Amino acid sequence: MKLLIVNGPNLNLLGKREPGVYGVASAESIFEGLKSGYPDVELEYYQSNIEGELVEAIQKADGIFDGVVLNAGGYTHTSVALRDAIAAVGVDVIEVHISNILSREEFRHTSLIGGVCRGSIAGFGADSYRLAVDYFVRCK
Repeated sequence: MKLLIVNGPNLNLLGKREPGVYGVASAESIFEGLKSGYPDVELEYYQSNIEGELVEAIQKADGIFDGVVLNAGGYTHTSVALRDAIAAVGVDVIEVHISNILSREEFRHTSLIGGVCRGSIAGFGADSYRLAVDYFVRCK
C-alpha cells in the first residue's frame, strides 16, 4: 500500500505555531511516527503553502497512490480549486485536521473539501493522521 500525506499552508510551522491549538509535534515528527507505526505502508510526504501546488499534488496522486491523507489547512474553508481536484481524481482522499474545526471560529466550520472526500477526521491532534492511515490499512 502506498499513501501520500499532504499538508497545506502553515503546517510547516507545526510545533512552533500556536502549540495550544496544534500541539508541539512537528510535521516531520508526525510523519516519522506514521512511518514507524506502519512499516508495511509506503508513505510519502508533501507540504506546500501554495494552493496550485496542492492541486497538482492531488492530481498527480491519481493512479500512483492508494490514498491521500490531506490536511488542507486554511484552504479547507476557501479552495474550490482543491475541492474540484479531489472530485476529479480516482484516489480516495481523507480530510484531516489536528484541531476540532467545529469548536473554533465560525468561518472554520465549513469545509469546502469535505463533501468530496472519503471521510473527515478532526480534533484528535496528531492522531488524526494515524486514524486516517489506519482507515486505509484496514479498509483498502
